[in-house]
Amino acid sequence: MTAPAREVFPSPPSRGREVSDEELIDRARLNDPVAFELLMRRHNQRLYRVVRSVLREPAEIEDVIQQAYLSAFQHLDQFQGAARWSTWLCRIAMNEALARVRQRGRFVSMDVGSDERTASMSRDGMRDPESSAVGREVGDLVEHAIDNMPGIYRSVLLMRGVEGMTTAETAAVLDVEPEVVKTRLHRARATLRSILEDELGERMKNAYSFGNERCDRVVAAVLAQLSLRR
Repeated sequence: MTAPAREVFPSPPSRGREVSDEELIDRARLNDPVAFELLMRRHNQRLYRVVRSVLREPAEIEDVIQQAYLSAFQHLDQFQGAARWSTWLCRIAMNEALARVRQRGRFVSMDVGSDERTASMSRDGMRDPESSAVGREVGDLVEHAIDNMPGIYRSVLLMRGVEGMTTAETAAVLDVEPEVVKTRLHRARATLRSILEDELGERMKNAYSFGNERCDRVVAAVLAQLSLRR
């Protein structure tokens, strides 16, 4: 009796060199699970930042990332290689994230016409008590500032300034012209500087604060010494 045939996957990539996305995609088209895993681990950080520029709920972000991967892997035959696979993947994720926002009725237009209308929104979210607490880490301050920027700026800043994507890649993901990306990035950086300057200015007023406990302790000690001299 002949044993049933087993599906044979390509051997895992060698450790001597980094395998390109193109090679991994070829393996993925043959349903190689190792290729699927390597592609995801390689692009998880970038995909997270792209989706995070639109959504904030951790569970929803993870769900969108998963859906983006599933959609990309299920439609690998549609990837023609005109752009980098990471760009194609990020565009899928961006579309999924924006679709989630539209479904909830809080879609913010990503077109260039909304730049001027949303510029004044940048500082509105920075006045909550948590953001005014002294002693927060600089990284948390920057993340909070970026979170409260208009979406059209936040996406460009995360993709270009944080993730290091090129202007062309960012334009492809956002489906805008490269010049739009350059304009938004310039405005995003200026807006971020303004937010941080305002926020840091407020925090500097509380720098080297003596604090209630220390104040009470010194006052009590001095009063105690004075009482002894009477």
